[in-house]
Amino acid sequence: MNYESLLFLRGVHWQEVVIAIVRVVVAFAGLMVAVMMMIWLERKVISDMQARIGPNRAGPYGLLQTLADGVKLFFKEDLVPERADRFVFKLAPYLSILPAFIAFAIVPVGATMSVAGYRFHLQVANPPIGILLLLAMSSISVYGVMLAGWSSGSKYPLLGSVRASAQMISYEAAMGMSVIMVVLMAGTLSTRGIVDAQAGTFFASWGLIRTGIVPFFIFLAAVTAETNRPPFDFVEADSELVGGFNTEYSSIRFALFYLAEFMNTITMSAVIVTLFLGGPDGPSPHIMVLNQLVPVLWFLGKTFIFLFAYIWFRAALPRLRYDQLMNLGWKVLIPLSLVWLLIVAGGLVSAWWVVGLGGAMLVGGGLLYRAVWVGRQRQAAGDFGPEAARALRPRAPLAGRWSTGAVEAGEGTILSLSPGAGALGPGEGGGAR
Repeated sequence: MNYESLLFLRGVHWQEVVIAIVRVVVAFAGLMVAVMMMIWLERKVISDMQARIGPNRAGPYGLLQTLADGVKLFFKEDLVPERADRFVFKLAPYLSILPAFIAFAIVPVGATMSVAGYRFHLQVANPPIGILLLLAMSSISVYGVMLAGWSSGSKYPLLGSVRASAQMISYEAAMGMSVIMVVLMAGTLSTRGIVDAQAGTFFASWGLIRTGIVPFFIFLAAVTAETNRPPFDFVEADSELVGGFNTEYSSIRFALFYLAEFMNTITMSAVIVTLFLGGPDGPSPHIMVLNQLVPVLWFLGKTFIFLFAYIWFRAALPRLRYDQLMNLGWKVLIPLSLVWLLIVAGGLVSAWWVVGLGGAMLVGGGLLYRAVWVGRQRQAAGDFGPEAARALRPRAPLAGRWSTGAVEAGEGTILSLSPGAGALGPGEGGGAR
C-alpha cells in the first residue's frame, strides 16, 4: 500500500508537515555524512592497498580530514574567469549536486514506520513514477557538466565538458534499457513497488536473479561511466594536464563538483541495491524492536559492498582509452542490452518466445560474426580493391647498401645516392636540385 497517498488524505496538518521536513533533513544530513565517510574510506582503503599511511592527522584515524578539506575550500578565494558567463558559471555546480540528492530521495531505505498515528515509508518520497524521475535526474546532471565547461570561457574546460557529456549520454541508453527490464519484471515504476516485488523469497526473487544477471552488470558498467569513476574517469584525465570541465573552478564551487561526484556514487550504489538486490529486503528476527532497524542494516550493508567495489576498481583497474570507452558503450553494452531486453520481454509472454528469439539471435549473431571475420581477414591480407592495391604496390628492391634509384617528387629527380661513395651527392642517376 502506498502510505504516501494516505498521509495527506484528511488534509494537511502540522504533524504531516513536520514529518516531511524531518525526513528531508535527515536524508540530506545522512547523505552528507555518507559522502564524508566515503571520501575518508576511499583514501584509507587505497592507501592500505598501496602500502601507504593515508589520512591520520585530523581526528582519530583521520576521520575529520574531509571536514578539514571542506573548511579549507570554503574559505579559499572564489575566482571567476574574466570571460566567463557569471550567472551560468555559478549555476552549474548546483545543477550537478541537486540531481544526485533528488535521485536519492526516492530510494527506499527501510520498512514502513508509524509516528503519531501516521504510517509512512522510510524514504523521502515515493512518487508513482520514481524510476522516470531517476532517469530524468541522471539526464539533468549532464547539463551541469556541459554548462560548467561552456560558461568558463576557456577551451580546455569546453573540450573536457564535451567529452564528459558524450561519455554520460553514451551510457544512458544502456542504463535505461537495463532499468526497463527491472520495471517489466516488477510491473511498476515506483521504487517502493519494485522493492515489494522482490520481497518474500530471500535472494531468489531479487531483480538480479529474475532478469538473468546480465542487466545487473550492464547497469553497473553504465553507472560507473555515468559517475566518472575509474576506469572511466576521463574528466580528471582530460589531456592528462587539466581537470576537465571544472578547471576554472575554485573554492566552494569546486567542492560542490567534488561532492556531487561522490554523492552520485552513493546514490547510484543505493539505486543498484534497490533495483537488483531487493533494497532493504532480508531475513529479519521478527522482534518488535528490530523490525524497523534490521531492514535499514540490510540496506546499508548491501550499499557498502558496492561502495567498496568502486574503491577497489579505482585501486586495481587501469584507465581505458577514450575510444575503448565509446566502443564499449555503443558496440557492446547497447546491443547486448537490446538483445537481453527482447529475451526478458519474450519470457514474460511465453517460454516459446524465448526459444524463438534465442534461435533468431544465434543465427543473426553468427552471420554478423562471419561478416566481421571476413572483413578482418581481407584487411589483414591487404585486399582493398585494385586501385588501393596499385597505390600500395611496393617499390623496386634496393641494390647494395644505398639505393641506386632516385627519389622522385613533382617534376623530376631531387636526390640520388651513390652506392660507391656511400654519401649524399650528385650521383650517376642525376643531379641534386
